[in-house]
Amino acid sequence: MIDPTALLGPFEIRWYALCIITGVMLAVYLAMKEAPRKKINPDSVLDFILLAFPIAIIGARFYYVIFEWSYYKNHLSEVFAIWNGGIAIYGGLIAGALVLYFFTRHQLIDTVDFLDIAAPGVLIAQSLGRWGNFFNQEAFGKSVPHLNYLPEVVRNQMYIDGAYRTPTFLYESLWNLLGFIIIISLRHKPKLLKKGEPSLFYLVWYGCGRFVIEAMRTDSLMLAGLRVSQWLSALLVIVGLGLWIYRRRHVDIPFYLKNVNK
Repeated sequence: MIDPTALLGPFEIRWYALCIITGVMLAVYLAMKEAPRKKINPDSVLDFILLAFPIAIIGARFYYVIFEWSYYKNHLSEVFAIWNGGIAIYGGLIAGALVLYFFTRHQLIDTVDFLDIAAPGVLIAQSLGRWGNFFNQEAFGKSVPHLNYLPEVVRNQMYIDGAYRTPTFLYESLWNLLGFIIIISLRHKPKLLKKGEPSLFYLVWYGCGRFVIEAMRTDSLMLAGLRVSQWLSALLVIVGLGLWIYRRRHVDIPFYLKNVNK
């Protein structure tokens, strides 16, 4: 078993945090490199992430606490104990998306363009972030007879409570990595991906993958006996495809995403 805490000189830091921070830094770098193509100041990407990242973490925690309220209502002192684990990516995405919308409106930046430069980075950040689950031995699936198709280090880490566990973290990480490669390969080809479609691709791609992989997990957040993440994933796919069809049939983008004062 790998120690979930890494040593950086005299300091201790969770591998989970390192995975998330590395993913965010790579996402910011990629967005800053792409920003000039959309006539966006790269410094705006930095301004955005400095605002959005802490709010996204709060959103991820808030989302988790809401759906685990049956526990936290009797342990109020643990609501803010994020260091003990308990964040949900969908909560972070929702919070981050809200910040992005209001940030771009305030800065008179085209919201769709900003989403398009951010989408690939979000996918690669999620791909790297899932390895934090690997180090924490969490977000896994049901027990399986063996994992002989995996490297020994992964196989050993997935031996939990006396059984090998389905490495759902790995499946989602690879799925997001593949999506990242596709977007990066196609986003500069306007005949294949028009304005707004890299971000719509993200919604559909991530939603499809998460819907399938979530069904394998044993630690899903539930609501009325249903997996919350599957419902949200289905919603992402429906919204993404719906807007994609709309975008292909209409030259103009939806009025609520325009910056009329630009």
